[in-house]
Amino acid sequence: MTASAASPLIRLHPADNVWVARAPIALGQDLPGLGLRARAQVPAGHKIAARAIAEGEAVRKYDTVIGVATRDLAPGEYVHTHNLRMAEGAQDPAFGTDVRPVAMLPPAERARFMGYVREDGRVGTRNFIGILASVNCSATVIRKIAQHFTPERLAAFPNVDGVAAFPQSSGCGMSSPSPHFDLLRRTLAGYARHPNLAGVLIVGLGCERNQVADLVDSQGLQAGRLLRTMVMQEVGGTQATIEAGIRAVEEMLPLANACRRESVDASHIAVGLECGGSDGFSGISANPALGAAMDILVRHGGTAILSETPEIHGVEHLLTRRAVTPAVGQRLLDRLAWWAEYTRGHNGQFNGVVGPGNQAGGLANIVEKSLGSAMKAGTTPLRAVYEYAEPITEHGFVFMDSPGYDPVAVTGQIASGANLICFTTGRGSMFGSKPAPTIKLASNTPMFERLRSDMDINCGLVIDGELDLPAMGERIFRAILAHASGEKTKSELLGLGDDEFVPWHLGIVS
Repeated sequence: MTASAASPLIRLHPADNVWVARAPIALGQDLPGLGLRARAQVPAGHKIAARAIAEGEAVRKYDTVIGVATRDLAPGEYVHTHNLRMAEGAQDPAFGTDVRPVAMLPPAERARFMGYVREDGRVGTRNFIGILASVNCSATVIRKIAQHFTPERLAAFPNVDGVAAFPQSSGCGMSSPSPHFDLLRRTLAGYARHPNLAGVLIVGLGCERNQVADLVDSQGLQAGRLLRTMVMQEVGGTQATIEAGIRAVEEMLPLANACRRESVDASHIAVGLECGGSDGFSGISANPALGAAMDILVRHGGTAILSETPEIHGVEHLLTRRAVTPAVGQRLLDRLAWWAEYTRGHNGQFNGVVGPGNQAGGLANIVEKSLGSAMKAGTTPLRAVYEYAEPITEHGFVFMDSPGYDPVAVTGQIASGANLICFTTGRGSMFGSKPAPTIKLASNTPMFERLRSDMDINCGLVIDGELDLPAMGERIFRAILAHASGEKTKSELLGLGDDEFVPWHLGIVS
């Protein structure tokens, strides 16, 4: 990245033929990096031609083709959706050619945090009691059980972070067996065994396809003092189940409260990587800074989980070239091929068009967005590719298949074992999650200042020239350790996370 903080332009690579506006550029404004004047108004985060670009010529950003010019472009001209279209053609996956060994730290030298060590050895960053609904019909019941446990009623249990309900809208009226049915059960089971939940209550109706007993048996869950089940039709209906559920949680609270944080090393941290409301700065500041933090975490033995499969479309070769084996790289390509078929004939983001907020922030198409999105994963080898909500057993950088829709992607990451979420945003997404908290990273200072109550870290300091990417990555890593140890995130302080449990809906509704 070139240009000082005082310059209105940023060039991301010497081979690029576009620059990025650091701040809004006025018509006729001098462009010192180019030695000419702007030919149009250019919003902050958007692109401007660094030289003449002929019709049909590739437009390069990050030394990567993000599209082709639809007409001749003059130096200093504004470059966006009105004169840029996606380029066609796949890149050579070149499996493993960019794999570089990681200088792993020995256990004695790893960073440490204060976590909850569970009986099976996994470590939580929070200590909730969770209530799951096997079907939408029990969603109201579990909400009312959780609502009973007000801060006043939980005051006697200071080590418990809360009682969280996870209602969902499926479980019946669906084909079974089916991939959708299996995915729902896998997601519910991932939450039921999540290390951030000290105790779990699963509530069903009784006549649904997703039977509670079958859910527990099929997923290898073990009922006991801290994993209880309840069926409304057997207990006596809505009110009786609410009362019985309250009693069940009351019996679990002393056991959960007996848990204490203890010092453990950072290999027990698994971070779900998410971005939403991205802008033209996301791929310059927040995403690569988060990638730098993930490189640090991986060296300390931790796990970085990249997802949002449609948002690596067009740059998947950057990941397959880091795959530890051809089989891992091919597994990623197989998931993208599935998405190509799944979205065929639909106006989805996978097929090129990004959301209005992305476009307003300076991103012209999915390839440009994907370039920034993939940077969250840092530079270490891709060790494994998982299906949605599949338990993650590898340490290091891994990929979990998911949609780009934030609540669905994060739900899958948490079900897979993420005990923290790092969420980058340029436009200002308002998001939180339970039982794994979300750390929000702002890509630019104006948005951070405007939304201070929602944003945890200002990565706009990179754009401002106050910190470089390695220093910002270190700052993010230290924040991860602090929040893993119990420091509340902004979204936790705001009470977000009660409506963001959204398992992926794949199948038909019958």
